[in-house]
Amino acid sequence: MERIYVIEDDDNIRDLIKIALEGFGYEVSAFEMAEEALRHIESDKPALAVFDLMLPGMDGLTAIRRIRKNESLKDIPVLILTAKDREFDKVAGLDGGADDYMTKPFGVMELAARIRSLLRRSSRGEANTNELNQYCLSLNKKTREVYCDGVKVELTLKEFELLQYLMENHNKVVTRDELLNHIWGYDYDGETRTLDMHIRTLRQKLGENGGSCIKTIRGVGYRFIKTEE
Repeated sequence: MERIYVIEDDDNIRDLIKIALEGFGYEVSAFEMAEEALRHIESDKPALAVFDLMLPGMDGLTAIRRIRKNESLKDIPVLILTAKDREFDKVAGLDGGADDYMTKPFGVMELAARIRSLLRRSSRGEANTNELNQYCLSLNKKTREVYCDGVKVELTLKEFELLQYLMENHNKVVTRDELLNHIWGYDYDGETRTLDMHIRTLRQKLGENGGSCIKTIRGVGYRFIKTEE
Protein backbone atom coordinates (compact mmCIF):
# COMPACT_ATOMS: atom_id res chain seq x y z
CA MET A 1 0.00 0.00 0.00
CA GLU A 2 1.43 3.37 -1.04
CA ARG A 3 1.86 5.91 1.75
CA ILE A 4 0.97 9.55 1.18
CA TYR A 5 1.90 12.45 3.44
CA VAL A 6 -0.66 15.26 3.77
CA ILE A 7 0.57 18.52 5.30
CA GLU A 8 -2.40 20.82 5.94
CA ASP A 9 -3.11 23.06 8.95
CA ASP A 10 -6.90 23.18 8.54
CA ASP A 11 -8.30 20.29 10.60
CA ASN A 12 -11.40 19.82 8.47
CA ILE A 13 -9.56 19.82 5.14
CA ARG A 14 -6.82 17.57 6.51
CA ASP A 15 -9.36 15.04 7.77
CA LEU A 16 -11.30 15.20 4.48
CA ILE A 17 -8.21 14.48 2.41
CA LYS A 18 -7.11 11.67 4.73
CA ILE A 19 -10.49 9.94 4.67
CA ALA A 20 -10.86 10.38 0.90
CA LEU A 21 -7.41 9.03 0.04
CA GLU A 22 -7.77 6.10 2.42
CA GLY A 23 -10.99 5.34 0.57
CA PHE A 24 -8.95 5.15 -2.64
CA GLY A 25 -6.66 2.57 -1.04
CA TYR A 26 -3.73 4.72 0.12
CA GLU A 27 -2.13 4.77 3.54
CA VAL A 28 -2.16 8.37 4.75
CA SER A 29 -0.08 10.17 7.37
CA ALA A 30 -1.43 13.67 8.08
CA PHE A 31 0.47 16.56 9.66
CA GLU A 32 -0.46 20.07 10.73
CA MET A 33 3.02 21.55 10.40
CA ALA A 34 5.82 21.13 7.85
CA GLU A 35 8.45 20.73 10.57
CA GLU A 36 6.63 17.67 11.93
CA ALA A 37 6.35 16.10 8.48
CA LEU A 38 10.03 16.68 7.73
CA ARG A 39 11.01 14.94 10.97
CA HIS A 40 9.26 11.79 9.76
CA ILE A 41 9.78 11.92 6.02
CA GLU A 42 13.38 10.65 5.85
CA SER A 43 12.88 7.59 8.06
CA ASP A 44 9.43 6.84 6.62
CA LYS A 45 9.78 7.95 2.98
CA PRO A 46 6.31 8.33 1.42
CA ALA A 47 5.36 7.60 -2.17
CA LEU A 48 4.01 11.16 -2.50
CA ALA A 49 3.46 14.31 -0.44
CA VAL A 50 0.59 16.82 -0.57
CA PHE A 51 1.56 20.26 0.79
CA ASP A 52 -0.45 23.34 1.63
CA LEU A 53 1.61 26.51 1.15
CA MET A 54 0.28 28.61 4.03
CA LEU A 55 1.28 26.71 7.14
CA PRO A 56 2.11 27.77 10.70
CA GLY A 57 5.86 27.94 11.22
CA MET A 58 7.72 26.79 8.12
CA ASP A 59 5.72 27.45 4.93
CA GLY A 60 5.09 24.70 2.42
CA LEU A 61 7.37 26.06 -0.30
CA THR A 62 10.35 26.18 2.06
CA ALA A 63 9.66 22.58 3.10
CA ILE A 64 9.46 21.45 -0.54
CA ARG A 65 12.79 23.10 -1.31
CA ARG A 66 14.37 21.27 1.63
CA ILE A 67 13.06 17.98 0.29
CA ARG A 68 14.50 18.69 -3.16
CA LYS A 69 17.93 19.44 -1.66
CA ASN A 70 18.00 16.10 0.19
CA GLU A 71 19.65 13.42 -1.97
CA SER A 72 17.53 10.60 -0.56
CA LEU A 73 14.22 12.50 -0.79
CA LYS A 74 14.48 14.65 -3.92
CA ASP A 75 12.57 12.20 -6.15
CA ILE A 76 9.41 12.17 -4.00
CA PRO A 77 6.48 13.50 -6.08
CA VAL A 78 5.01 16.63 -4.47
CA LEU A 79 1.55 18.10 -5.07
CA ILE A 80 0.72 21.59 -3.81
CA LEU A 81 -2.88 22.05 -2.61
CA THR A 82 -3.53 25.66 -1.64
CA ALA A 83 -5.94 28.58 -1.72
CA LYS A 84 -3.33 30.67 -3.57
CA ASP A 85 -4.63 30.79 -7.12
CA ARG A 86 -2.60 33.54 -8.81
CA GLU A 87 -0.45 32.54 -11.76
CA PHE A 88 2.57 33.97 -9.94
CA ASP A 89 1.99 31.60 -7.02
CA LYS A 90 1.59 28.62 -9.37
CA VAL A 91 4.84 29.40 -11.15
CA ALA A 92 6.68 29.97 -7.85
CA GLY A 93 5.41 26.68 -6.45
CA LEU A 94 6.21 24.63 -9.54
CA ASP A 95 9.62 26.25 -10.01
CA GLY A 96 10.25 25.69 -6.30
CA GLY A 97 10.11 21.94 -6.77
CA ALA A 98 6.46 20.88 -6.82
CA ASP A 99 5.31 18.45 -9.51
CA ASP A 100 1.70 19.60 -9.64
CA TYR A 101 -0.48 22.42 -8.28
CA MET A 102 -4.16 22.41 -7.26
CA THR A 103 -6.20 25.25 -5.81
CA LYS A 104 -8.93 25.20 -3.18
CA PRO A 105 -11.81 24.54 -3.25
CA PHE A 106 -11.07 21.18 -4.86
CA GLY A 107 -12.79 17.93 -5.75
CA VAL A 108 -11.56 14.69 -4.21
CA MET A 109 -11.97 12.84 -7.51
CA GLU A 110 -9.65 15.24 -9.29
CA LEU A 111 -7.21 15.13 -6.38
CA ALA A 112 -7.10 11.34 -6.54
CA ALA A 113 -6.66 11.43 -10.34
CA ARG A 114 -3.72 13.83 -10.08
CA ILE A 115 -2.11 11.69 -7.40
CA ARG A 116 -2.46 8.59 -9.58
CA SER A 117 -0.89 10.48 -12.49
CA LEU A 118 2.08 11.61 -10.39
CA LEU A 119 2.63 8.12 -9.03
CA ARG A 120 2.53 6.63 -12.54
CA ARG A 121 5.01 9.24 -13.76
CA SER A 122 7.29 8.48 -10.82
CA SER A 123 7.15 4.74 -11.51
CA ARG A 124 8.01 5.28 -15.18
CA GLY A 125 10.95 7.44 -14.21
CA GLU A 126 12.35 4.77 -11.90
CA ALA A 127 11.97 2.14 -14.61
CA ASN A 128 13.84 4.17 -17.21
CA THR A 129 17.60 4.14 -17.56
CA ASN A 130 19.39 6.81 -15.54
CA GLU A 131 21.67 8.00 -18.35
CA LEU A 132 20.70 10.05 -21.39
CA ASN A 133 23.42 10.87 -23.88
CA GLN A 134 22.63 12.93 -26.95
CA TYR A 135 25.53 14.23 -28.99
CA CYS A 136 27.30 16.97 -26.96
CA LEU A 137 24.97 16.55 -23.96
CA SER A 138 25.00 14.00 -21.14
CA LEU A 139 22.20 13.87 -18.55
CA ASN A 140 22.07 11.65 -15.47
CA LYS A 141 18.56 11.31 -14.05
CA LYS A 142 19.68 9.78 -10.78
CA THR A 143 22.23 12.43 -9.84
CA ARG A 144 20.44 15.23 -11.74
CA GLU A 145 23.70 16.25 -13.40
CA VAL A 146 24.08 17.62 -16.92
CA TYR A 147 27.32 17.95 -18.88
CA CYS A 148 27.71 19.83 -22.15
CA ASP A 149 30.95 19.30 -24.08
CA GLY A 150 32.37 17.77 -20.90
CA VAL A 151 31.55 20.80 -18.73
CA LYS A 152 28.99 20.53 -15.91
CA VAL A 153 25.93 22.75 -16.37
CA GLU A 154 23.98 23.94 -13.32
CA LEU A 155 20.22 23.78 -13.99
CA THR A 156 17.15 24.47 -11.88
CA LEU A 157 14.74 21.60 -11.22
CA LYS A 158 12.34 22.65 -13.97
CA GLU A 159 15.14 23.31 -16.47
CA PHE A 160 16.49 19.82 -15.79
CA GLU A 161 13.07 18.18 -16.20
CA LEU A 162 12.44 20.15 -19.38
CA LEU A 163 15.75 19.10 -20.92
CA GLN A 164 15.22 15.49 -19.84
CA TYR A 165 11.80 15.32 -21.49
CA LEU A 166 13.07 16.86 -24.71
CA MET A 167 16.02 14.46 -24.84
CA GLU A 168 13.79 11.46 -24.16
CA ASN A 169 11.65 12.54 -27.12
CA HIS A 170 14.51 13.58 -29.40
CA ASN A 171 13.64 14.20 -33.06
CA LYS A 172 9.95 14.35 -32.10
CA VAL A 173 8.05 17.64 -32.09
CA VAL A 174 6.81 18.14 -28.52
CA THR A 175 3.89 20.55 -28.26
CA ARG A 176 3.71 23.41 -25.79
CA ASP A 177 0.67 21.87 -24.10
CA GLU A 178 2.46 18.54 -23.71
CA LEU A 179 5.49 20.20 -22.11
CA LEU A 180 3.40 22.32 -19.76
CA ASN A 181 1.22 19.39 -18.72
CA HIS A 182 4.17 17.05 -18.22
CA ILE A 183 6.60 19.43 -16.50
CA TRP A 184 4.31 21.89 -14.72
CA GLY A 185 1.16 19.84 -14.46
CA TYR A 186 -1.38 22.46 -15.46
CA ASP A 187 -3.04 23.39 -18.75
CA TYR A 188 -1.51 26.17 -20.79
CA ASP A 189 -3.96 29.10 -20.76
CA GLY A 190 -2.56 31.08 -23.67
CA GLU A 191 -1.08 33.83 -21.50
CA THR A 192 1.83 32.51 -19.44
CA ARG A 193 5.35 32.79 -20.85
CA THR A 194 6.78 30.34 -18.34
CA LEU A 195 7.77 27.76 -20.93
CA ASP A 196 9.39 30.31 -23.23
CA MET A 197 11.43 31.78 -20.39
CA HIS A 198 12.68 28.35 -19.33
CA ILE A 199 13.62 27.40 -22.89
CA ARG A 200 15.53 30.68 -23.28
CA THR A 201 17.51 30.29 -20.03
CA LEU A 202 18.11 26.60 -20.78
CA ARG A 203 19.61 27.44 -24.17
CA GLN A 204 21.79 30.12 -22.61
CA LYS A 205 23.13 27.75 -19.96
CA LEU A 206 23.82 24.98 -22.49
CA GLY A 207 25.83 27.35 -24.66
CA GLU A 208 26.10 27.45 -28.45
CA ASN A 209 26.43 23.69 -29.02
CA GLY A 210 23.93 22.44 -26.47
CA GLY A 211 21.44 25.25 -26.94
CA SER A 212 21.33 24.74 -30.69
CA CYS A 213 19.96 21.21 -30.12
CA ILE A 214 16.64 22.72 -29.00
CA LYS A 215 14.74 23.93 -32.04
CA THR A 216 11.57 26.03 -31.98
CA ILE A 217 8.73 24.73 -34.15
CA ARG A 218 6.75 27.94 -34.61
CA GLY A 219 3.16 27.70 -33.47
CA VAL A 220 3.60 24.12 -32.23
CA GLY A 221 6.37 23.56 -29.70
CA TYR A 222 9.97 22.37 -29.57
CA ARG A 223 12.18 19.60 -30.91
CA PHE A 224 15.53 18.23 -29.72
CA ILE A 225 17.80 17.42 -32.67
CA LYS A 226 21.41 16.84 -33.62
CA THR A 227 23.55 19.98 -33.64
CA GLU A 228 24.46 19.46 -37.28
CA GLU A 229 20.82 19.33 -38.49
